[in-house]
Amino acid sequence: MQRSRLQLTALASAILAIGTPLHAQETADETQKVVVTGLRASLESALNAKRTENSIVDVIKAEDIGKFPDTNLAESLQRVPGVAIDRDAGEGRSITVRGLGQDFTRVRINGIEALATTGGSDNSGGTNRGRGFDFNVFASELFSSLTVRKSSAADVEEGSLGATVDLQTLRPFDLAKRGFNATAMIKGRYNDLSKKTDPRGAIMFSDTFNNNTMGYLVSVAWGRRNLYEDGFSTGRWDNGPSVGGWCAPMGVGPSTSTTCGTTAPGFTTTNRLPNTPANVAAYNAASSAANFHPRFPRYGRMVHDQDRLGVTTSFEWKPQRGTRISLDLLYADLDATREENYIEGFSFSRNLSSGGKPQTSVVDVQYDSLGRMTYGVFNGVDIRSESRYDEMTTKFIQPTLNLSHQISENLRLTAALGRAKSMFDNPVQTTVTLDAPNVNGYTVDFRQNDRLPVITYPFDVTKPGVLSIYGVPAGATAAANALPSEIRIRPAGTENVNDVFSTDLAWRASDTWTVKGGVNIKRYKFRTWESRRNNETMYGLPAGTDIAGLSTLLTDFGRGQDIPAGNPNGWIMPNIAAITSLYDAFCNCLKSGPVGGPGDYTLTSLTNTAARGNNRAVKEEDNGIFLQGDFETELWGYGVRGNLGGRYVQTKLTATGYTSVGNGASVTADNEYKDFLPAFNVTTNITPEFLVRLAAAKVLSRPPLGNLNPGGSVSTVGALGISSGNPLLEPFRAKTFDASFEYYFKNKAFLGLGLFQKNIESYVQGVRQSMPYNQTGLPLSLLPANFNGTEVFDVTSFQNTPGGKLRGYELNYQQPFTFLPASFPTWSRNFGVIANYTKVSSKIDYIISATAANSGTVRDDLVNLSPKSWNTTFYYDDGKFSARLTGAYRSAYLQTVPAANNNDVAGKNETTNVDLSLSYKWNDKLEFTFEGVNLTNEASDQFVGRARNSVNVHNVTGREYLLGARYKF
Repeated sequence: MQRSRLQLTALASAILAIGTPLHAQETADETQKVVVTGLRASLESALNAKRTENSIVDVIKAEDIGKFPDTNLAESLQRVPGVAIDRDAGEGRSITVRGLGQDFTRVRINGIEALATTGGSDNSGGTNRGRGFDFNVFASELFSSLTVRKSSAADVEEGSLGATVDLQTLRPFDLAKRGFNATAMIKGRYNDLSKKTDPRGAIMFSDTFNNNTMGYLVSVAWGRRNLYEDGFSTGRWDNGPSVGGWCAPMGVGPSTSTTCGTTAPGFTTTNRLPNTPANVAAYNAASSAANFHPRFPRYGRMVHDQDRLGVTTSFEWKPQRGTRISLDLLYADLDATREENYIEGFSFSRNLSSGGKPQTSVVDVQYDSLGRMTYGVFNGVDIRSESRYDEMTTKFIQPTLNLSHQISENLRLTAALGRAKSMFDNPVQTTVTLDAPNVNGYTVDFRQNDRLPVITYPFDVTKPGVLSIYGVPAGATAAANALPSEIRIRPAGTENVNDVFSTDLAWRASDTWTVKGGVNIKRYKFRTWESRRNNETMYGLPAGTDIAGLSTLLTDFGRGQDIPAGNPNGWIMPNIAAITSLYDAFCNCLKSGPVGGPGDYTLTSLTNTAARGNNRAVKEEDNGIFLQGDFETELWGYGVRGNLGGRYVQTKLTATGYTSVGNGASVTADNEYKDFLPAFNVTTNITPEFLVRLAAAKVLSRPPLGNLNPGGSVSTVGALGISSGNPLLEPFRAKTFDASFEYYFKNKAFLGLGLFQKNIESYVQGVRQSMPYNQTGLPLSLLPANFNGTEVFDVTSFQNTPGGKLRGYELNYQQPFTFLPASFPTWSRNFGVIANYTKVSSKIDYIISATAANSGTVRDDLVNLSPKSWNTTFYYDDGKFSARLTGAYRSAYLQTVPAANNNDVAGKNETTNVDLSLSYKWNDKLEFTFEGVNLTNEASDQFVGRARNSVNVHNVTGREYLLGARYKF
């Protein structure tokens, strides 16, 4: 794999070099006057925007009308120092800024705070029910610039510990050419894993009229993306003693029956092994708490099919000098289906009543020195082929009205009014299983590859009938350790609405000071819902039914990975449409069979304990006022500019959830907190080319939405216990300090060093502790009549905890090679480089438990924080031919501390992504483009256990190649 990466990188570099002499002669014969266009023009424009800002920002500009440097917004953002991205289905979905994850980053579109969310696979975080922004909802062609605001200012709304990201769509007066403009683009995208070719296109047209005082712009972007995601996953790793231990050899351990196997009708296999030294040794090794095994080892394929539509409209009016009114509308529609197909051994993650580990015998097993299972042979394993089908859609709409009016020579009014609404709907989520229970001779072998094991089955998994619908006859009672095949139907959805109004007045009090004050009002609403069937099992295969007609064959698996020989390249999987039709799975009813057997198949939400937690809502009212002074003067011969001010904000929230009391009783809780947030930014021109910036501020980020849920379970019988969220949480709070040293030397080159520290004073963690009921924030009405609220409960919830310090530095370098002496070929000065490197560190004390019986903390890295990241782009641009080769690296990071199943941590291993972009301007109107995305076919590699680095997910999505053309009318 490493060799192939080097070969691809060398090939891409060669392609860059091929284009360099194309116009050497004609360039040499031209005059020395050069008009910079294309890539170099966008880099210069972004650098100028960064230089003139009073705060610490980084900017990315589109090269041309609707032409961003990447096919995905998140992937463009990773070019910014300190920004790292996480991918879903092979494309950027969320960002981390200076080690702080997506929940700590605010996103504004056209000046209005927005929140767009969508769904993903369980491996990539699933449905977004948080405050994080999903960038994959939008086509990159819709935007003209991205700005990452790393330091805070009083006139920028609160809500971010990491950064505020501003996305700007194109407006008619942004274009250099007045009058009519139009551009069309079309591309074909080919994926070498799915072997599919998909279209992508965009069109923009605009016009200015009425003596260039009015203008409109419309842009539409549409694309289809069909790809495979192939790989291996384990559902985490578990150690020996959990879920009841293994089936012991005869006369050993806790097993007392003559069989550890299932006793369901038709199955009488005995799994208990003879009492031999080898069998006892294998059992003891597997039972050791120091040794870990995969919970359900499985190979799988996901098929992603996406249609992405985006539309922007903009109308601008300049009724008089100094007045500008703009009305913008952004609409996005992401329609997707996802098929997930796995073949797995799932006994290792379950207890006896769920057909799990206590019925499984360890025939042979090997572990390495870290306690990681490298090889195992097992009897009594339940084999399952599982297929899931999702239909998902995200619709986003945002109208925004902006006004800027010069009231007098020294007084300016600005105002903005808008609504950002994101609606995610997952109306179809259906999972069906085929099973082969209690199988002997199942083998998992990691000895050749610790990410991709060899899994062997004692039967041909491609043969119809070996995996079938397992259950019990209609009307019979399932054995205690029998797990019938299942049909799961789980529709869900999430809605986010931001209503925003802001206005401010700026008064130029003197040549030195401009005083600005204003108000910001935001009304935010969030709700999420989910339903599940009360009964998700199938009661056996109806008599006379041919299982071959209820299944299909997955083929050609694993061509995108170096999967060791011995693994099947396909398997029988359920035919979801045929099975759901046979069992009338969508009846939403009570059944008395015979088909399907008796049971309640009604979809329920609040009364369903498994679905209840995903039915909740939050309303927030955020009211803020600010006062800020912007200054520009000269001190001791140095130019000094910046801003100083403060923001006062009041947050009121109402959270609604549902508890287990009353079979889903509604509970609502209110909270309120107030903050004063001072901020300071100063920039000093040491020389005209060398700037020093300093910034300090108090900032806040509101608690995660899921943590605010007042619902949960309340147990008042036996041991008193509560498991719920905490609507009384205070926000994350921090003091931030930044320094930036920026050298803008000749020929539009730049060298920068950024230093930053965030003293996180208030963090939010899940904690188990003992407390009186009346301190939980839950109403007394949930308690029995004989309780008075002073009773002490064992509470598993969330609470504010001390944070820690986050500190780091960024290096940023940008250099066109125009400095090369005349002795070099003229074309060599069309090369350039953009590079950045970020180093960040932070330690947090994670509370394991706060109960008297079990207290303690563990100190570890902040989750989602990659200690190192870099991005480097080598480019060539002569105005006619342009080429870019980009590499992006993100070091390993933690996702969960502590992790489940007795693991210390879970996280994601390092990634390096390489992309290539080429373009050639045939003439002033026509341009041809070629792009290569993920040229090294980088895997998404998640792990469990810091020292073991046991594989949790190892998936690839293939390389993508896009060939297209753009035409200006």
